[in-house]
Amino acid sequence: MNRRLAGMLKQAPPAPHRIGRGPMKVRNSLRSLKNRHRDCRVVRRKGRVYVINKTQRRFKARQG
Repeated sequence: MNRRLAGMLKQAPPAPHRIGRGPMKVRNSLRSLKNRHRDCRVVRRKGRVYVINKTQRRFKARQG
């Protein structure tokens, strides 16, 4: 098998995106993201810090 084919076989397939939902932003700091909308809230779940917004679902983020 030549090297180009061997390299292609090692690569993982792209992750499927969920239809109807945008991806969650992953940032080192959530300070600027919590001010994007007036309903944004910072919550801690399972050791991770999230910014959630129940009125505008697109304003969501995770730290780390």
